[in-house]
Amino acid sequence: MTTIEQPTPASPAGDDSGDAAAAATHQYVTFVVGAEVYAVPLAPVQEIIRVPDVVRVPLAPPALDGLANLRGKVLPIVSLRQIFQCAPRPSDDASRALVIDLGQPLGFVVDRVTSVVDIDADSIEGVASIRDTINSEVLSGVIKNVGGHPMIMILDFAKLIAQQFDHLAAVARRADSGAGVASPEAGTAPASGDELQLVSFDVAGQEYAIAIDQVQEIVQFPERIVQVPHAESHVLGVMSLRQRLLPLVSLRHLFGLPQQAPNEQCRIVVLSLGGASVGVVTDSVNEVLRVPKGQVEPMPVLLARDPELADLSAMCRLDDGRRLVAIIDAARLFHHSAVRQALDGAPGAGEVGLAAQQSELDEDDGDHEQMVVFRLNKEEFGVPIASVQEIVRVPAELTQVPKAPAFVEGVINLRGAVLPVIDLRRRLGLASLARGDQQRVMVFLLAGMRTGFIVDSVAEVLKIEHAAIEAAPALSPQQGRLLARMANLERQQRMVQLLDPTHLIDYDGIEQLAGMAG
Repeated sequence: MTTIEQPTPASPAGDDSGDAAAAATHQYVTFVVGAEVYAVPLAPVQEIIRVPDVVRVPLAPPALDGLANLRGKVLPIVSLRQIFQCAPRPSDDASRALVIDLGQPLGFVVDRVTSVVDIDADSIEGVASIRDTINSEVLSGVIKNVGGHPMIMILDFAKLIAQQFDHLAAVARRADSGAGVASPEAGTAPASGDELQLVSFDVAGQEYAIAIDQVQEIVQFPERIVQVPHAESHVLGVMSLRQRLLPLVSLRHLFGLPQQAPNEQCRIVVLSLGGASVGVVTDSVNEVLRVPKGQVEPMPVLLARDPELADLSAMCRLDDGRRLVAIIDAARLFHHSAVRQALDGAPGAGEVGLAAQQSELDEDDGDHEQMVVFRLNKEEFGVPIASVQEIVRVPAELTQVPKAPAFVEGVINLRGAVLPVIDLRRRLGLASLARGDQQRVMVFLLAGMRTGFIVDSVAEVLKIEHAAIEAAPALSPQQGRLLARMANLERQQRMVQLLDPTHLIDYDGIEQLAGMAG
């Protein structure tokens, strides 16, 4: 990274010759894009940095490469090659991003930076002389015969931003006037009293579930855990979760199932009960189920007497009995000796206790938002957990409906109700993806209509501090409404784009979906 400091040449007291010389010259940064050499005045250039890794933003203008993290701030990265219609090429060691602040900092990627030069005012001409030969709308002048170049075009980045990112410029002006970004509020219907809402997951090829109100969050398996001395094999250790210690228990060990080393598919389901929290390690998290109570049966009497199965409270039969899901009772699980040992033996718990730590977390809940994080392509997106009705597998085939809206992939039968299903990739203008086992349908309530959206995978349920959430650069009207906020998790080197489900479908689309249901 290069930070540019503007020189301030000194002149003798009483001698204004230095000021006169300064007035006769101007400093410019010169750079190359494609086959052309350009210049920009030094004053608005804050930094020159290596091209950073970016997060791609759906519904953004084509010239936007994505968003980067620059010392805790979100920085849009713009391709000048795209704007100037040069052939695309990947960045290399010579590529740089010019960080220019004209009300909104933006990083402009150039092929290479050549120099910082002092230009005599006499060497600068207006654009009238070249207007007939090139598009001069974004130029402020031309430098003649400098550094071996017969002509260097001076870019007017204010005009360039207004031309390419007019929506961004408008939002930046509103931000300067003090307008804020409100937290999205998505309507959601409470679970029916005749239904159970469960989070389902796999352990050694068997499907289990637990009531969603007992699940605090779902997180990825950490890179590092701290071992607990003299612990039973069920206790894997403790992990740090937002600067608090969370004991981890392996359900494979707990249920006497074949052992397997954790992998990238493993998820930790964080359970909370009576002021204490424990993380149970699962092979993978499947979906959020809404199960009619008529499909739930108590454990068979003979099995219920077995102390090894005391943690299981019931079984639910789905898909006409072809799918059996064992329901875990968190209250019973917390009384299991291995879980009690994990809670009592976690290092650092002796002074204030895990219960006190959990109470502190509960008090801080107003400082967090709980998001369901899912993936599309390589990017992470989040939606408020209250907006998610349920999460189900994508069926092998979607039923096609004649005269259905073009944006609807098909419909599925969800417990006797017709659920329209939309491919979120198509909605966001991304390339289609062949159906796979990791894909899920996330169900939202949109203007009273239950609608499903196919995502590549559901990653975790994450509590995000309000301090980490900021307004996303509004680069187009659609993107500005749908993806108005971003979670910038600097310590984790992650950026999660926060999606407002209420803007997934416009009013006309809702009317068309209502016509299908009718």
